[in-house]
Amino acid sequence: MFPVAVADLAVSTHNTEENQKLRMKSWRLSAGKRYPEQRSRQVILFILCVCVCQSGTVTLRYSLAEEMERDSFVANIANDLGVSPSQLAARKARVVSEGNEQLFRLNQNTGVLTAKESLNREEICPQSDTCTLFFKIFFENPLQLIRGEVEVRDVNDNSPVFPEKEMVLEILETASPGSRFPLESAQDKDVGSNGLQNYSLGSNSHFSLALGKRKGGAKYAELVLERQLDREEQPELNLLLIANDGGSPPRSGTAQVRIVVVDANDNIPVFGQEVYEVRLAENGPPEQLVVRVAAADPDEGSYGKVRYTFTQTSERSRQLFELNSATGEIRVAGKLDFEETQNHEMVVRATDGGGLSAHCKVQVEVLDVNDNAPEIALTSLTASIPEDAPPRTVVALFSVRDRDSGDNGRMECAIDGDVPFSLTPTFDNYYELRTNAALDRERTAQYNITITAIDWGTTRLSSRESIFVQISDVNDNPPEFTQEIYTMSVTENNIPMLRIGSVNATDTDAGENARVRYALVRQEGNEQPDVSVNSENGDVYILRPLDYEEVRTFEVTVRAADGGSPPLSAQAVLRVMVRDENDNAPVMLHPPPDSSAVAGELVPRWAQAAHLVAKVVELNVNSDQNPWLTHQ
Repeated sequence: MFPVAVADLAVSTHNTEENQKLRMKSWRLSAGKRYPEQRSRQVILFILCVCVCQSGTVTLRYSLAEEMERDSFVANIANDLGVSPSQLAARKARVVSEGNEQLFRLNQNTGVLTAKESLNREEICPQSDTCTLFFKIFFENPLQLIRGEVEVRDVNDNSPVFPEKEMVLEILETASPGSRFPLESAQDKDVGSNGLQNYSLGSNSHFSLALGKRKGGAKYAELVLERQLDREEQPELNLLLIANDGGSPPRSGTAQVRIVVVDANDNIPVFGQEVYEVRLAENGPPEQLVVRVAAADPDEGSYGKVRYTFTQTSERSRQLFELNSATGEIRVAGKLDFEETQNHEMVVRATDGGGLSAHCKVQVEVLDVNDNAPEIALTSLTASIPEDAPPRTVVALFSVRDRDSGDNGRMECAIDGDVPFSLTPTFDNYYELRTNAALDRERTAQYNITITAIDWGTTRLSSRESIFVQISDVNDNPPEFTQEIYTMSVTENNIPMLRIGSVNATDTDAGENARVRYALVRQEGNEQPDVSVNSENGDVYILRPLDYEEVRTFEVTVRAADGGSPPLSAQAVLRVMVRDENDNAPVMLHPPPDSSAVAGELVPRWAQAAHLVAKVVELNVNSDQNPWLTHQ
C-alpha cells in the first residue's frame, strides 16, 4: 500500500465544490507542465484519494478539452499518487478504459497518462451535455485498483445549423396581429455556453421574434405578427432568421423565412400523383385521351372548386395537347410526330377558388411508328456519259434518309429492271450509281433508271426516284453504203452536168459523227473520171457528153466519210453504163461509095431465081437496134 501523509486538508468522499476546484487546479498545473512547483499539494491530495479509494469511495478526476492532438497530456499519475515511475513499473501498473476502445495510454517510465487519439466530444457523447470517460489504474503486485475519470470539455467548433436553408410559411392575410407562428429550430452540436443561445430576426415591418424555452432548456423562436398582412399589397415577404451560440468567438447560422400571404383559404389542392407518365404512339387521332390529372381540395364552395391550367409548358406542347380546365383531361389536339419531338413535359397547375394552387408534371413519351417513307436526295448527277465509258464509272451520288427510328428507319436500296447500272453504298447512307457493263448509244441512247428505297418496318414503306442518264455518242461506227455496187446509165450525147442518180450511206452515230460526206477516190495514173459526186447528198453527175462508140461503161470508187475525229469511212463502186443513140449513118464498104466507075456484075444465062448476083458490104457503128439496115 501507498504511504499516506495527510495535510490540513478537509476531504469528503463526495464531489464537493471545493474538491472540484482542487482537482481542476491540479489538472491545470499538470496540463501546463507547472506541476513541480505544486507537487506537495498534489501529493497530499492524491495520496488521500488513493487511501480512500481502497474503500471504493474516491476517484481520480481530470479534465481535457476536446479536439486536442493525439498523445495529448492528461495527467502525471506517478506524481499524483506520490510514487516514482520505477514503482509503477515494478508494480506493473497499466490503465484500462471502460468499454472496448482504449482511449488512454500510461507510460510506465514517466508515469504520464496521455490520450491515444484526438477526442471529439460530439462523437463520444452525442446525446449528453457532459462527457465523462472512465478508466482504471490496475496494479498487479500487490493487486490494487484505482478508478479515474476524464471530463472531455466542449470547445466551440460547431455553428448552429437550421434543418433547411429556407422555411416557407403560408399565412392567411386575415391573420390578426399577435398571431404566433413557430419556426424550425437550429441545432448546435456544442453544449453549454458554446451551444445555441439566441435567435434574431432581420429588420422588417410586419413581424417580430419571440423566444422561449422547452422543458429540456432548448430555446425556440416564434414569429409574432405585428401588422396586418395584405396579399394584394405584398403577396410575399422574405425574412432573415439568425441563430447565435455563446462561444468565443461566437458562431452563427442563418435561414431564409419566406412568408407567402394567401387568401382566406386553409386547404390547398393535392394531386393524386406528382408525376404522370404516359406513353403515346405518334399520329394518334385527334381528341385521343392522353391522361386525366386530378387534384382534391377538402375546402367547400369556391375554395374547393379546382381549375386546371398549363404552366411552364412550351408553346409547341400547348399546340399539341388540350387541357380541359374543369375535368383535368388532357387530349391530343395536334399531330404528334416522333421525329420532331420524342418527349413532352407539361406542368399542370390546379388552383382553387381562393387562389391556392398545386402543381404536377405530365411526361408524355411519343412512340415511333413507321409513318415516314425513305427519302432519296440526289446530290450529284452526270447528265451525260460517253458510250465508251468503262465499267464502274460513277454516274450519280445520292443519299437516303428515313426519319423513323429502329427497324422503321432501317433501309435498303435497289434498281428496278435490267439496266447496265449498279448501286454501291459508300458512307452515312450515301450510294453511288455506277455503270456495270459496256454501253452502246446506238442500241440505247438514254436510260430512265428507277431507284427504290424501302424500310424494314412491319408495314414496309418505300419511295422511288427516277434518274435520266443520257448516253453521248462517240465515233465508233463507220458509214455504211446501202449498196456495195451502184449501177447507173446515161444516154450518149448527154448534156453536161446531167444528174444520173445518187449514192447513199448511213451512219448510226449521232451529230457530227453521223454527218456523211461523199467523194470520189482518185486513182493515180487514171484520167479524171467523167462523173462527180455531190459531197453533201451523194448525187451523181456526168460532167460532159459521152460517146457510146468511145466509152460504153466505166467504174469509179466512191468514199463516204463521217465527221468524227478521227473520221471513219466506207467505199462503194459506182458503175456507169453508156446507152447508144442512133447518131451514126451506115458506111458503104463495097462497092466503095467514092468510086467513079459504075459497078457491074455478070449473070449467067441459066441463073435461076435467088441466084446471087452481087454482095453489098456496109458498116453501122451504132449498137442495139441501130445496126439493122434495110436496102432497096
